[in-house]
Amino acid sequence: MSKKQKQQAHNNKSENESSGKGSGREKFDAYLKYSGMAFQMGIIILVGTYAGKMLDEYFQSERPYLTVLMALFSIFAALYISLKDLFTGNKP
Repeated sequence: MSKKQKQQAHNNKSENESSGKGSGREKFDAYLKYSGMAFQMGIIILVGTYAGKMLDEYFQSERPYLTVLMALFSIFAALYISLKDLFTGNKP
């Protein structure tokens, strides 16, 4: 088999593999989408918890009720936003 024939066979093989499993660009885009969702969730939770801590300091409460409340609220908000983006995202 000549060098050119080997190259063509290799190209045909890689085209068949990429068409069945999705291109590398699609995988990279999916990776970016889901890692972005994770960062978004983390930031929402951190901001909510920090806001609760600031409210507890402002109202000088004995126990961190507002911190816990805001942390739980931010967790639910982050889950809602992420799941909404997941299920209503860009569909081909």
